[in-house]
Amino acid sequence: MQANIQKDSKIAVLCGGFSSEADVSRRSGKNCYDALIRLGYKNAKLVDVGENIANDLKGFDFAYNALHGKYGEDGCIQGLLEIMKIPYTGCGVMASAIGMNKEFTKRVLRDAGLPLIKSVCVSKGENLFDKTKGLVYPLMVKPVCEGSSFGMSKVNNQDELVKAVFEAAKFKQDILIEEYKIGVNATVGVLEKDGKPFATDILELRPHNEWYDYEAKYTKGMTDFILPAEISDDMTKQVKECAVNAFKACGCSGVSRVDFLIVDDIPYILEINTSPGMTDTSDLPAQSASMGISYDELVELTLKSAGLNK
Repeated sequence: MQANIQKDSKIAVLCGGFSSEADVSRRSGKNCYDALIRLGYKNAKLVDVGENIANDLKGFDFAYNALHGKYGEDGCIQGLLEIMKIPYTGCGVMASAIGMNKEFTKRVLRDAGLPLIKSVCVSKGENLFDKTKGLVYPLMVKPVCEGSSFGMSKVNNQDELVKAVFEAAKFKQDILIEEYKIGVNATVGVLEKDGKPFATDILELRPHNEWYDYEAKYTKGMTDFILPAEISDDMTKQVKECAVNAFKACGCSGVSRVDFLIVDDIPYILEINTSPGMTDTSDLPAQSASMGISYDELVELTLKSAGLNK
């Protein structure tokens, strides 16, 4: 069942924070706050998360989490909210921590038998070339715990690899290095109603850049959005099933978004986003709208996940 949240409940819409995605989070938060006001939740308040967030949250009945990245999407804010006994939207502590770490996500999904692109994780002090010996160039280099494509690079040789790892290490010392493949970029939301997860329509992404980087994600006109994705009925079914199975395997709740690269009829899972963007150009609102769920309905559906299945 869904949470019973009254229209006069005091709701803190959490945004901003300390991560590299703080500005994106503020855009998400403002949109969610505006939607809650339109929906009649008159005591909703936009809260920009800072070092005094524990004091700032006193007196609130619920928290709507629109934070992205470090401290907001990795289990930290979730743990604080649980200590303060404030029900919150989205995934709980464990699922958030797993989803934020691309390497641990892959371990969980691998154990669940879900399709993944070949990759390795390189930590500080390890021999880079020994660890990547079995990978085939070109490669994608990613910080293990970053979103919005921050710190990501495509490399074609060892010299470029060294430079890319150095750049990625500015965000996180643990680096995920993954084989670069060409295929169909797709993403699908997983929402939850009455405790049952379901997949949204699949969004196909055709970035104007070589790959789906920060500019392509957050600049209007830099990516063509195909809704629903132009893939076969069988592949549509496979992607949706994989997304829901990934959601369950990682212990997610409320809302998430699963990113895929479809290559030779294999829907490889790239990552799980446990606090999807809610900006004007974000994927989840577009996916939901395609199946008849308006932005405001999406926000209210997410709100009603507060405190459930954590």
